[in-house]
Amino acid sequence: MNRIDYASSRNSDPVRPLGRPIPTTSPRVVRRPVAARPVAIQPVALVPLALVLVALLLPGCGSDTTDPGPPTPEPYVLEVPESFPPMRVPPDKPLTVQGVELGRKLFYDPILSRDRTQACGSCHAPEFAFTDHGLALSEGIHGELGTRSAPSLVNAGWLRTPFWDGRTTSLEDQARHPVPNPIEMDLPWDEALPRLREHSDYPGLFEAAFGSTEITEDLVVDAIAQFERTLISGNSKYDQRQRGEVEFTDSEERGFELFFAESGDCFHCHGNVLFTTDDFRDIGLELDPAAADSGRALVTGLAEDVGKFHVPTLRNIEYTAPYMHDGRYATLEDVVRHYEQHVQRSPNLDVLIQARLDRIDRGQRLTDQDILDIVAFLETLSDPEFMSNPDFADPNR
Repeated sequence: MNRIDYASSRNSDPVRPLGRPIPTTSPRVVRRPVAARPVAIQPVALVPLALVLVALLLPGCGSDTTDPGPPTPEPYVLEVPESFPPMRVPPDKPLTVQGVELGRKLFYDPILSRDRTQACGSCHAPEFAFTDHGLALSEGIHGELGTRSAPSLVNAGWLRTPFWDGRTTSLEDQARHPVPNPIEMDLPWDEALPRLREHSDYPGLFEAAFGSTEITEDLVVDAIAQFERTLISGNSKYDQRQRGEVEFTDSEERGFELFFAESGDCFHCHGNVLFTTDDFRDIGLELDPAAADSGRALVTGLAEDVGKFHVPTLRNIEYTAPYMHDGRYATLEDVVRHYEQHVQRSPNLDVLIQARLDRIDRGQRLTDQDILDIVAFLETLSDPEFMSNPDFADPNR
């Protein structure tokens, strides 16, 4: 693991020596002879020097009323797998132990929804790789369904955009949207913030994380984003195999070869260590006219973006069914068969998908066994250690 310490150093103030001024001239001394006489010597009590210094310093100690303020938050050390690229953390939003813990509490707290029943973690459950409990579409606090499947937050710290249509470009902005969304949590921020300010715990937690009891919308989403950046998954069977620690089964090995070959053609969009190109593509899904969901075009307004959606990571995909932006496919086998049998030709169809259709037209199809082998490989991307990590669980339970 590469350990990244998002820390800031502070210098200590130098100690200035104490002393008294030394006179530059001495008074003239006149010595006169005197008659010798006996002198009675009296015993003198010797006072240790240390006690003298203590006596001199004590008055200053009692008068120092400087408030040291809240303790400095402790830097959070991200453990990034060696094969991963560095995570882009905004320099003005460093991760701290207190910030991450605050973000985790907020992520799972339904206090941010109108009726106090819905939290971020309601639609992004850790046991489903931070997706929504096997649901095709997420349900909001009023029982109203959204139009898309909740995307996974696995390795979200590397994503340039977390939404299917890319309407935000940071985890902070992503965390800002669900709270006031009338279908999701339906609580305007000007109503959510007083709840946190009046809470018995949150002012102190914000002070520990950010140095002030002030609670703002920006600080809330900053804390949630800090927690989301810790959701790192990089110890699957695939990773262990790459490190030479385990071996694949015959089926997994064949699936691996197909995945990274033109015959399977998965690697163009999912071939890096994060298993996503983190961009937008039209993969030939039949768009539902009733849903009026044109994907990326809803954000850009460009005709060439109609039908394009964000390419999701395949890590822990075994746990994130159903699949696609609208949850239309129940199994991984269904997903692989889509590219063999169900691609819809459209003006914006990705050129790589079009090339695959051309090969299929020439008779270069996957066999049923090929499809099962690819699924077997996809399941090697599951990371049980990530799924059961107590640091990612609901702290309110």
